[in-house]
Amino acid sequence: MTERELKIKSIEYRKKLLSCIKRANAGHTGGDLSCIDILNVLYNRVLRVAPQTFDDAGRDRYVQSKGHSVEALYVVLADKGFFPESDLETLCRCRSHYVGHPTRKVRGIEQNTGALGHGLAFSVGAALAGRMDGASYKVYTLLGDGELAEGSNWESLLTAAHYRLDNLVAIVDRNTLQITGCTEDVCALEPLRDKFEAFGWAVRTVDGHDVTTLTEVLRAAPFAAGQPSMVIARTVKGKGISFMENVAKWHHGVPSDLQYEQAQQELDRLLQQVGA
Repeated sequence: MTERELKIKSIEYRKKLLSCIKRANAGHTGGDLSCIDILNVLYNRVLRVAPQTFDDAGRDRYVQSKGHSVEALYVVLADKGFFPESDLETLCRCRSHYVGHPTRKVRGIEQNTGALGHGLAFSVGAALAGRMDGASYKVYTLLGDGELAEGSNWESLLTAAHYRLDNLVAIVDRNTLQITGCTEDVCALEPLRDKFEAFGWAVRTVDGHDVTTLTEVLRAAPFAAGQPSMVIARTVKGKGISFMENVAKWHHGVPSDLQYEQAQQELDRLLQQVGA
């Protein structure tokens, strides 16, 4: 997949997840839009996993710790063929497995998440198991920046460094907003890179919407032998939709008919700009 095709894919994913959210009348729209480029790069450029290999012991593992942004993950998994895209029409319907947080009842999901602060702990365990088994797989996990207020994350950070898990890659969706407002007002995180480094991680900071740089950084892991890798992906909540960008209320929300039409038109213009 070329750089241009990857950029087009990000826009198409945005269009599809907005359709899913609108149809379901539920979704964490802002966070979906901030992390979709990360998921795009992971599944189309980095992860060694596919529907045919999902049951293989040697596959790479991906855990979405910020489970509330599951709509973005569903859209990408459907595109990669883990399940029929028509399944997305059942999102949040009675008896559907496609609920508002990841569940292993959906093919392609490694672990149930959504209770924040659990994904990194699971990923540490999976990476440690791989190390003990002499396996070559890597474990990737995506954290929300608001999620870092959960103390279990910091215990996991310490544990990963203690066991020198350089087969573990954590990514923070650093959009600076959470459901109650700016992260620095709710529970300040900065200087975030310094904190991760003090906990023994090798850290890189990247534009979380630049698919080229994201690819280079994620492919470069591990960043240092004997250290787990941390990527601080600086993103924009609601990225790609003018009236959603950097607006905390879009942490969770469904666009009105008029807003939905405007959003799709804006994304169509972006497609034209990249020559789709």
